[in-house]
Amino acid sequence: MTNLSDLSTAMADAVEQAARSVVTVRAARPVSGTVVGDGLVLTPAHLLHTEEVPVVTPDGQTRTGVVVGRDPGSDLALLRVDGLNVPALSSPALTAGDAGRAGELLLAVGRPPGGVQASLGLNPGRVRDGWLHAGAQPFPGASGGALVNAQGELVGVLNAGVRRGQLLAVPAARAARVADLLSREGRVPRGYLGLATQPVHFPAAATPDEVDEDAFPGGPFARGPFGGGPWGDRFRGEGGPWGGRRGPGRGPDHGGHGHPGRGGMDEARLEKLRRFRERFAGGRVGLTVVQVEAGSPGQAAGFRVGDVLLALDGEGFTHPAELLSRVRTRAGETVTLRVLRGGEEQDVTVSVGER
Repeated sequence: MTNLSDLSTAMADAVEQAARSVVTVRAARPVSGTVVGDGLVLTPAHLLHTEEVPVVTPDGQTRTGVVVGRDPGSDLALLRVDGLNVPALSSPALTAGDAGRAGELLLAVGRPPGGVQASLGLNPGRVRDGWLHAGAQPFPGASGGALVNAQGELVGVLNAGVRRGQLLAVPAARAARVADLLSREGRVPRGYLGLATQPVHFPAAATPDEVDEDAFPGGPFARGPFGGGPWGDRFRGEGGPWGGRRGPGRGPDHGGHGHPGRGGMDEARLEKLRRFRERFAGGRVGLTVVQVEAGSPGQAAGFRVGDVLLALDGEGFTHPAELLSRVRTRAGETVTLRVLRGGEEQDVTVSVGER
């Protein structure tokens, strides 16, 4: 068994290795940036208010970073820095949505203006709503830094601005895809199905075909606690005619769970989602289709009003926002939805569209 001295040395070596590929980005608030290619740096998008920003290299040189593109869904921006002689961080062989091994040690490495800083965490082994929990203590300037494993390999790109008091990361495979798309096209296509949904609760003792339509006041198509029509325009759409309001910092398909200047739900909506989950703990939640957009991937796959979506690729839902967040990063991919239709469950495959 490795002793503590050896483990400490290994962790210090991993931080030192990762720090060679982490720069300081003097944005609206100084943050870090992770080098992912020749002269290419990923950093949080919400702090970039101009198209050019100073970038300080590990050896103290200041270069100019030019914004190539921004992705509101991951809150990542790609900078191109001419003359940046900094190696890119390598990543383990991870596929999209792969979090790596549960329980492995992770290191959050950033380069705030005062120098390299790091904190230690444990890998939860699961990506949730497109984010990997770093399990590490956030610190000023951590956003944009590298989340690495004990070998110094990139596991994710850090962001401390998504959920207050928590340090999350865009998984490495997703971050690499975002960087590639931004470098080639300047944008990241947004996945959508074209389905407007509202939640319906199946009590723990009931089967889906025995659902109590009074689980929500007035039945499953009633006005919900968030106001508006079925659960309010803020929560039920994927963009298009039933999507949420758009504004600065909101992606084209956020369906109401974006937030100006941040990369995810705001605190008020997170609290509502938390209360929703507590209210219906112990049962099962499905998403009832209340509208199908004409010409959409959902219509092409044969979805109809009244279908109840139970799971996407084997994982269930607790809120319509989860469906939105889980397909928005999968444009062009094929997913499988478990559907309750006519009292029977079946699997339906659908190709996620692009906006």
